[in-house]
Amino acid sequence: MTDLTKHIRTIPNFPKQGILFYDITPLIQHPDAFKETIRQLTDTVKEWGRFDYIAAPEARGFVFAAPLALEFGAGLVPIRKPGKLPHSTVSKSYDLEYGSNTIQVHTDAVAPGNKVLLLDDLLATGGTMEACRQLIEEIGGEVVGAVFVMELLGLGGRETIKTPHIKTLMQFE
Repeated sequence: MTDLTKHIRTIPNFPKQGILFYDITPLIQHPDAFKETIRQLTDTVKEWGRFDYIAAPEARGFVFAAPLALEFGAGLVPIRKPGKLPHSTVSKSYDLEYGSNTIQVHTDAVAPGNKVLLLDDLLATGGTMEACRQLIEEIGGEVVGAVFVMELLGLGGRETIKTPHIKTLMQFE
């Protein structure tokens, strides 16, 4: 098994002073590491049962959600910043470790009762994913769990997200 942590670059003081940014660019630029990441994500969530869609926030979540959706024969639900989706949307604002943000999803992205897996590259405070969960449930979806490539331990993100399952592939202090 490939040690995926070798492919994560840390950048101090980005996007602002005092933040240590965990960069996935080297991971996705290395085909074997990227393939291994998708394999590990697949193995991690297959025990959670069937799901109809993978919902992911822009932009890094899309990178991992698209190949995973194909792997499972599931649809992809993009969760975007305001003004990026062309159809009727619902919005949710939330706090993150260095500010606040708002995300949107199409009102018809999933049908009532559809099972949805949430996916993002990073679990930090959990604000983004909890907002995603709330949006999916607001439009009728049933969230089966949330999976992440990386987790920053000590920021309490797991306690913020109200899903049946939460898994991460890599953890950092």
